[in-house]
Amino acid sequence: MCVLVLGAGCSSEPPAKPPETAQKPAEPAVPAELQGAAAAVLGADAEVLVFGDLAKTGNQQVLAINRIKKTPENTVPGILLTRASILSQQDGKWTELMHVDEHLKNTNGFLAATPVAPVTGWRLQYEQNAEKGLQLYFTPLQQPAGGTLQTIGVRWNPKVKRYQSLDRTYQHFLGEAPALEKINSYLR
Repeated sequence: MCVLVLGAGCSSEPPAKPPETAQKPAEPAVPAELQGAAAAVLGADAEVLVFGDLAKTGNQQVLAINRIKKTPENTVPGILLTRASILSQQDGKWTELMHVDEHLKNTNGFLAATPVAPVTGWRLQYEQNAEKGLQLYFTPLQQPAGGTLQTIGVRWNPKVKRYQSLDRTYQHFLGEAPALEKINSYLR
């Protein structure tokens, strides 16, 4: 009887593998056309974060960014970027609806609440609201010169058909400015 137990323990078959742990499902692949549109505006380092009918207008849109390559010290985690763009496909052509670099801009100018001093990096948070569409929150990584560190909310304004910044309560839209600095005028 002891021999049978020893013989059973010396089997040449490998032990059964434990069941595989559940792996995180792969994120949906970005279609090549969307990645190409993002790269045309932001360069080869463009990363598409989200795409679809972002503004609830019936048009395909893309939110693409250029990530900061090296995270600055003492920085709150999040999506850190130097540039961002929202593109929209209309009649088979891609157009840029909003551009973020040192400032926040749409097709009509600089978004309200944008710091006058250039911002070299932003932290982005976003959420998709089933009713209002994509809502974006941009916070400068460093306090702008002569300004305060505040988060700027941005959302599609269906009345004027463009992305605009929101007031401090994130409820009401603010306008744009064609220029950030006061234009000096010398009357003669």
